[in-house]
Amino acid sequence: MDFFELKTEQAKLSYRIKLEDTFSEIKTIGAAECQVLGNKLLATVVVCEFPSFEVKEYKSYVLDNPLPHKLGFEAYREIPAIIEAVNQLDEEPEVLLVKGSGVLHPRRIGIASHLGLELNIPTIGVQDKLTFGTLQEGKIILDGTVLGFEIKTKEFSNPLFVSPGHNISVKTALDIVSKSIVHPHKLPEPLHLAHKLGRKVTRNKE
Repeated sequence: MDFFELKTEQAKLSYRIKLEDTFSEIKTIGAAECQVLGNKLLATVVVCEFPSFEVKEYKSYVLDNPLPHKLGFEAYREIPAIIEAVNQLDEEPEVLLVKGSGVLHPRRIGIASHLGLELNIPTIGVQDKLTFGTLQEGKIILDGTVLGFEIKTKEFSNPLFVSPGHNISVKTALDIVSKSIVHPHKLPEPLHLAHKLGRKVTRNKE
């Protein structure tokens, strides 16, 4: 990978990211995450009713020879597989939760933001580790701006870090994730289901 070229592309794309809500209410919510399958990458996408979280459908896609992992460039490794899985859906979700960062990124275009641009749907990044930004009283500051929040979803568990991806505001991203926690799961329910379904597929392929 030519990282200088990718950085330049990210900087250009970041100008197109919108942190404003492009919807008034949502009836479906989805989640996407990738898991390593040997030297391959498995993307799983789930679509649920909102707010019941009843699963409407889910799809997966195995990508051969993905690009290597590099912090800040996860989109280039994972997005090709996620898009293939999304393309199999009968209906795209109105909002998509993505395992990874949204605008909490040096060029404000983490995987959730990049994927939101590619699919032109509202996205939210959910991380279990804070890779970029500074935590101050539950708010995540990057370059002097509040771009995300820490959220404690389960007692005795580490917190999650939430940031908007694209076509959604910081406040609404936090609100939706908060409403998507189903006890006793730590992850928002759509991401929990995507992870669970992904593990099932990987076990069948191992």
